[in-house]
Amino acid sequence: MTQNHDVIIAGGGLNGPALALALAQSGLSVAVIDPRPADARASDTFDGRAYALAVSSQRLLKALGLWDGLAADSQPIRQVKASQGRAGEGAAPFFLHFDSAETEEGPVGHMLEDRFLYKALLNAMQGSVTHLSGVAVSGHQVDAAGVTVTLSDGRKMQGRMLVGADGRGSGVAKRAGIARRGWDYGQTALVAAIEHDLPHNGIAQQYFMSSGPLAILPLTGNRSSVVWSETRANAEAILTLEDDDFLSVLRPRFGDFLGNIRLAGARFSYPLSLSLADSYAAPRVALVGDAAHGVHPIAGQGLNLGLRDVAALAQVLVEATRRGEDIGSELVLQRYQAWRRFDATSLALGMDSVNRLFATDNPVISAIRRLGMGAVTAMPALRRGFMRQAAGLSVDPMPRLLTGRPL
Repeated sequence: MTQNHDVIIAGGGLNGPALALALAQSGLSVAVIDPRPADARASDTFDGRAYALAVSSQRLLKALGLWDGLAADSQPIRQVKASQGRAGEGAAPFFLHFDSAETEEGPVGHMLEDRFLYKALLNAMQGSVTHLSGVAVSGHQVDAAGVTVTLSDGRKMQGRMLVGADGRGSGVAKRAGIARRGWDYGQTALVAAIEHDLPHNGIAQQYFMSSGPLAILPLTGNRSSVVWSETRANAEAILTLEDDDFLSVLRPRFGDFLGNIRLAGARFSYPLSLSLADSYAAPRVALVGDAAHGVHPIAGQGLNLGLRDVAALAQVLVEATRRGEDIGSELVLQRYQAWRRFDATSLALGMDSVNRLFATDNPVISAIRRLGMGAVTAMPALRRGFMRQAAGLSVDPMPRLLTGRPL
């Protein structure tokens, strides 16, 4: 059996469904192919996974009609504090401080658990998007009229174009002949949620340590999400520990500013690397999210970058449809690449530079680092500029969805 759609999306994490909704709401026929079963993604049980949504990402969700149902489960980030940290010593006094009270945009961002966001996307797709879960895209062939996609169960689908939202190891990118560049950081991210005795007051903390950054991100209630980057060797040893021993290693790094801490969910880990696709477009193919750019989690921008891709690609495709253009043509897809590639690459390399700058205890570099960050803190205009960048409000031109307006 062959099904026909305007757009076929390989990958059902978060970016794929968000793009599907944006396109379907504008009248395009869309299919999302997700190798994971839907119930494996939409569990009611809190497992510790959460995202720091930039202001622009929150506005995109509002434009898609999702935010009103998500707001009550989100935690506003009201301040961000960055400081130097040392294992066994916790954090030194902060040297960089962002406060949402300085801007007119409201909170710096929002923390939202994966289970709430994915379920909202899944429910919204029902009735408007063809969603096939538990099956993967195993091949695709392009011709002048469109693309034929082969699924792992033998079915075939036809579309005018194919979107790869299938992660850093994107099969869509490989089959399209798109090469990747990047490097391994020699670090592993340890991710966990914790409960603590004292309130976090909506403050996100970022400790820069020589072995990797430690982010403490506020969740609803007296809970926080921890993203702890360690050297590969240290991480492998820590991963073998029982929960109590894990906490014993974390506490000296974490500090006592939130009182006693306890695990509030499962622990996760993933290796850290930089992975940039040489192109975001090929004949009848476009890449979004990690398939286009896998970045260091140092500033929590991975999902936000992906949603910027979603907003730009959706606008390009919808406008091309309204003009009667072939949405899979090179001319159309190059507009998307021109819009997104510089922003995503520059931000990815910027985060790479920050990680390298802080991954040293060299006293000379440390002194220069403190002076530079102190200058940012002391200059309100510069500080607000950094805050707008983190909030995703400095993209130029800004896709409509990122301003909260529907397509």
